[in-house]
Amino acid sequence: MKFFCRVLFTLVWANVLLSSCFAQPQRKRFNALVLFENGGHHIAYSTAATKWLNRLAADSNFSIHYIHNTDSINALLLAQYQLFIQLDYPPYGWKPAAAKAFEQYIEQGKGGWIGFHHASLLGEFDGYPIWPWFRDFMGGIRFVNYIPSFVDGVVTIEDSLHPCFKNIPRQFVISKEEWYTYDKSQRQQVHVLAHVDESSYFPASAIKMGDHPVIWSNTTLAARNIYIFMGHSPELFNNIHYTTLFRNSIFWAAGQVVAPKKNSTIK
Repeated sequence: MKFFCRVLFTLVWANVLLSSCFAQPQRKRFNALVLFENGGHHIAYSTAATKWLNRLAADSNFSIHYIHNTDSINALLLAQYQLFIQLDYPPYGWKPAAAKAFEQYIEQGKGGWIGFHHASLLGEFDGYPIWPWFRDFMGGIRFVNYIPSFVDGVVTIEDSLHPCFKNIPRQFVISKEEWYTYDKSQRQQVHVLAHVDESSYFPASAIKMGDHPVIWSNTTLAARNIYIFMGHSPELFNNIHYTTLFRNSIFWAAGQVVAPKKNSTIK
């Protein structure tokens, strides 16, 4: 009986070893490229974001690669990625080849894009001119001002059927944000998904722009794309509504969520 048990144990263990040897590594669902500044006053947010992204990528089986400038961006690099996340990186100072490759990536729908916060800092900064294509991509806007004292604000979803808002209430609070203002509302040129209610600012602030979109998508372009203004404080990753929005946006922009019907404005 002991001999039989030893044989059975040996056979079972051998089967386990063989299965391990011949098992194929699980294929990643998609590849994501993340561009962010490795310094400056947004580094605390970016550090929290990369930690959160690494956990999500491991849990959800997608690969993620980080770069800190645009030097390596070209068509060959972007062809390897189904998702480009512009994580607090401004739309100026890009290498010409990088800018051209990015424009083609978006116009031809070669991958999806999520932009945060600093991605809408459109104007003349640090000696660089405004990027006309990116200005149009963001709805023809120009940065005007921000709230340096930081205030809380209530974000109201306008398109609750958009996949990026799954499991998120129609209104939610974002704390300690600087709420950029622009020279006009983007509403005429992009599909506004959510706005901030300026009357909800706490403490109150006189720095306002009226109609104030904070999440939008340019549905005139082939790529699935979404811009999310909120992205300054690392505390955002303690906000379940924000992390749900971020997670939903990743899988939608990467093409992992079925697009709505043709008559919808959602890409």
